[in-house]
Amino acid sequence: MTPWSKRFQQSTRGRLVGLLRRSSLTVEEMARALGVTDNAVRAQLASLERDGLVRQHGVRRGAGKPSFSYELTPEFEPALSRAYLPLLERLLRELGERMPKEKVTEILRDVGRGWADELPRATGDVKSRVAAASQLLNQLGGVTEVEEHDGRLVIRGYSCPLALAVRENPRVCEAVEALLSRHVGKPVRERCERGERVRCCFEVVGG
Repeated sequence: MTPWSKRFQQSTRGRLVGLLRRSSLTVEEMARALGVTDNAVRAQLASLERDGLVRQHGVRRGAGKPSFSYELTPEFEPALSRAYLPLLERLLRELGERMPKEKVTEILRDVGRGWADELPRATGDVKSRVAAASQLLNQLGGVTEVEEHDGRLVIRGYSCPLALAVRENPRVCEAVEALLSRHVGKPVRERCERGERVRCCFEVVGG
C-alpha cells in the first residue's frame, strides 16, 4: 500500500468509502460507525456525489421519518482496486514470452482500434480532433497538451497513464497509437519517451 492510499483509507472520506464498499448505509448509520456528526458525513457525501462516486440507493423507513441510503457507483469500485495493473503486467509478460514480437504488436494494435471503435468519434477539423485525442488521454489519467511545430501537430505528454505497463512491454504504446489514429481519423505515430520517467508523445502524420 502506498503512503497516499494509507492516508486516504485513514481519512474520514476513506473510512466512509470503506463502509459503503460493504453495504449501502444511511447518513445516521455512517455517522454512528465513524464516530462523527451527521453533518460531517453529509459534507463528505455531497463531495462524493458531485464527483459521481456515490449515489442514493433507496429509502429506509423506520419509526421516524424515512432516510435515504447511499452506495458507491459501479464506476468507482474499479478505481479502488490494486489488482488491475499487476494482472496487466503479468499478462503482457506472458504474451512477450510466448508469442513473436510481431504477433504481440498485432494484438495490441487491434486492441487500440477496437477501443477507439467503442468511443464517440472526434469531429471537426484536424486540430479539433487532435485536441479531442489529447483530452481523451487526459481523461485516462495522462497530462498532455497539443503543440504545433512547422505545421506538425504533436500531442506532448508530461506523464503516461500506462507507465507501469509500458515498462513491462514498450509495445503498449502501439495500442495507444492505434487508438489515437482511429480516433483522430489520420495516421498517428508514437514518439514516446521510455526512460526513467515514461512520457507520451504522439505525432499526427501529414498534419
